[in-house]
Amino acid sequence: MPCPALPDGFDFTDPDVYQSRVPLPEFARLRRTTPVWWNAQPHGIAGFGDDGYWVVTRHEDVKEVSTRPEIFSASTNTSIIRFNAAMTRDRIDVQKLIMLNMDPPEHTRVRQIVQRGFTPRAIRALEDALRTRARTIVTEARRKESGDFVTDVACELPLQAIAELIGIPQDDRARIFDWSNKMVAYDDPELTITEEVGSTAAAELISYAMNLAADRKECPAQDIVSRLVAAEDEGNLASDEFGFFVLLLAVAGNETTRNAITHGMHAFLTHPDQWELYKRERPRTTAEEIVRWATPVVSFQRTATQDTTLGGARIEKGQRVGLFYASANHDPEVFAHPETFDITRDPNPHLGFGGGGPHFCLGKSLAVLEIDLIFQAIADAMPDIALAGTPRRLRSAWLNGVKELRVRYV
Repeated sequence: MPCPALPDGFDFTDPDVYQSRVPLPEFARLRRTTPVWWNAQPHGIAGFGDDGYWVVTRHEDVKEVSTRPEIFSASTNTSIIRFNAAMTRDRIDVQKLIMLNMDPPEHTRVRQIVQRGFTPRAIRALEDALRTRARTIVTEARRKESGDFVTDVACELPLQAIAELIGIPQDDRARIFDWSNKMVAYDDPELTITEEVGSTAAAELISYAMNLAADRKECPAQDIVSRLVAAEDEGNLASDEFGFFVLLLAVAGNETTRNAITHGMHAFLTHPDQWELYKRERPRTTAEEIVRWATPVVSFQRTATQDTTLGGARIEKGQRVGLFYASANHDPEVFAHPETFDITRDPNPHLGFGGGGPHFCLGKSLAVLEIDLIFQAIADAMPDIALAGTPRRLRSAWLNGVKELRVRYV
């Protein structure tokens, strides 16, 4: 169905759009007029050999698709909504080994194993160490007086948390950062990252993790790696499965939390009343509102396994369906004044960790903890932090990313 409010050729996965902004006004128009809308594309431009996909904009519809994996598959075309025209089917199919791109029952089997590392007890066990790390990160940044908040502060705690969680030596975190950047930045020409470079980085990270798994199988330690690969009586991950799990962590646990922290800092600095409120009261609702506001993953996709109907639209078997979390998180049917950054918002049923169902974010508790700890440390050690430049955004088809945020720490 055509939507006359949108210009001809507008594409909700165009990386040029996200380099400048998230298209919230366009999402709002669709929610009002055509909540499930066919977004035509030049044939094969996204790497899937088709002519477009469905844009799902309303909160209730995103939740419905997320909770019906038997009808909307994450595996058929993966969860990534856009690659590029040079992407081959073989390379797409390899990505089905990542848990993000699995359907039940295989997804259920793998998730039941890896969730051992994300129990409330496991996360609580990390809290003291991560609080100390957050304070150290902020203290070291403050000594510089000014700098890039992304590299000085936002990226550090997620990387250190992953290293702490799965037993990767902290000295290797820079390698994880570099590999994960290369895997997601192939749409940004400024970073001179090609898909070939991204694929090489993914292979290097997987190889690193497989070697770590092999070491733990040979000599188990008191860490999550040993629990995931060496627990013979409870089921375990093969070394290659563990490698792909670490790859997922490097993006889902690093890139997303890093961008949530960066967007959260920018939101505070452009809403000084909220920063003053946070410094004074430290609301426990803060992290959830930061994730809603930031929505680091703008969209994932599913593929229809049969003809079906959604939001009044007739979807054919094999067609791709885009879940636009950024739109759902600004749905006025669910959120009062969604355009307002309000750290006291409660309830806050945002979909920044997914729309429920089998793919709801496994690391939500860890991400919320990291966000809480880093902003407590910032408020304590550098309460007068101030903007020193405009955010420089990542060119990406599905990530709401920031490459650089210049600030004054004192």
